[in-house]
Amino acid sequence: MTNKKILSALCYFSVFFFPLLIPFVIYLTSEDTDVKFHATRSFVSHMVPVALLIIGLVIFSFSMFNTQQRMTAIMHQQFDFWAFAPFLFTLVYSSFFVVILVWNIFQGVKVLR
Repeated sequence: MTNKKILSALCYFSVFFFPLLIPFVIYLTSEDTDVKFHATRSFVSHMVPVALLIIGLVIFSFSMFNTQQRMTAIMHQQFDFWAFAPFLFTLVYSSFFVVILVWNIFQGVKVLR
């Protein structure tokens, strides 16, 4: 097993520890184009949950506006999307995170073979 395979796999497995830092450092320090390719792919895959969290922050902030009107709508049994949005986002984020986690593990094992 060569060092470039280990470094490439480490980029994918870093989803468990320092997900953004390790691929970035390996990209900057490595001179091998294959390792840089895998570092870039893993860095992008680790950025997806961060981007989703930023979107979630926006959704949660919109859901906090006009809470009095939202409570009145709920009491009158009217559907309010912004009251339901945080729960929907949590479900979508969790499913994306599991898919990205499995993809990173699969790619790390694939690189090691």
